Amino acid sequence: MKLVVQVKLIPDAGQAPVLGATLRTVNERANWVSGVAFERGVPREYELRKHTYAELKVAGLGAQAAQQTIKKVRDAYTTLTANIRAGNLGKPGSKRRTRAESRPIVFRPDAAHPYDDRCLSWQYDAQTVSIWTVAGRLKNLRFACSADQLKTLREYRQGESDLLERDGVFFLIAVCEVPEAEQYTPDGFVGVDLGIVNIATTSTGYRAAGRSLNRHRTRQLDLRKKLQAKHTKSAKRRLKNRRRKERRHAANVNHIIAKQIVTEAERTSSGIALEDLGGIRQRVRLRKPQRVTLHSWAFHQLGAFIEYKARRAGVPLEYVDPAYTSQECAECHHIDKNNRATQALFVCRACGVVAHADRNASRNIAARGETAWIAGRESRVPATP
Repeated sequence: MKLVVQVKLIPDAGQAPVLGATLRTVNERANWVSGVAFERGVPREYELRKHTYAELKVAGLGAQAAQQTIKKVRDAYTTLTANIRAGNLGKPGSKRRTRAESRPIVFRPDAAHPYDDRCLSWQYDAQTVSIWTVAGRLKNLRFACSADQLKTLREYRQGESDLLERDGVFFLIAVCEVPEAEQYTPDGFVGVDLGIVNIATTSTGYRAAGRSLNRHRTRQLDLRKKLQAKHTKSAKRRLKNRRRKERRHAANVNHIIAKQIVTEAERTSSGIALEDLGGIRQRVRLRKPQRVTLHSWAFHQLGAFIEYKARRAGVPLEYVDPAYTSQECAECHHIDKNNRATQALFVCRACGVVAHADRNASRNIAARGETAWIAGRESRVPATP
């Protein structure tokens, strides 16, 4: 299982300008390589290297840095092609797709740049790195991270690491190959119902209310409107900073919720049943004020956090079809849209059960998760002769 660890670099007064100049140089050269690739119809990496490698060396890039720059450009075009084929940039002839296909890919001056072990070495005990720059090898560059992150880096780091600059601060993002824990046989399932009023409600009674987060998003939306109305450079800069701050806040909330759910499931030796919400934005019909809330909440991110934390802890996880889980009674399984009396109240028209609507839905999800787990295990049992 691949995990990403981000550490903060702490360069001194002489090291920081060198790191900034390195990123600007490699991204400037990457833009030139991108132009060559676009003119020549985006050839394969080996063909692209023949047209650009010598020029990159003349520009001051080391041999491995030049190779990484070419690979970075070729990977960007591969990703663009995959997105076009998947329809992520719209249909043929659409404005967004035409714009993407009609010009070379452009890299920002502070965009991330990959480093392999020949250009970057880690000294974990001293918490320093030695890194290639356009001014030569930069040694004893300090970095900061938590004790858990340092342990993960020391034991599981593999492959490349990316150097990037964000608001004048430099980071290294390292890929770690962490082994998955062995799954246990679950004693029941914890169903998780995702929503907007309540971000997550479990069948065991845990509820993460979304009121404070929704208030935070509403406040951020009002601030964005005021800044957008100014049309100044400083306002645009503030907008970018606020967008990142809001994204970090939502990710932190998702991490906390996911950890709580996985910890509870692990403590009770249960599995986790999640709703398969793929395509929810296309399926759900909402009024305009509700669309902003739906499209701004990171359902996929929360599900991804729960999944990777469950895999790391060895907690079984099943995705289930969420259809009618909010209309079905968890006791008698009668389905009626009128069962959902209000957003928070569930009253079964058949057996009269009264329950919290999200708790009732999470119980249905838990039952479907257990059914899916049993069906999956039975399908692996070889037929008797």
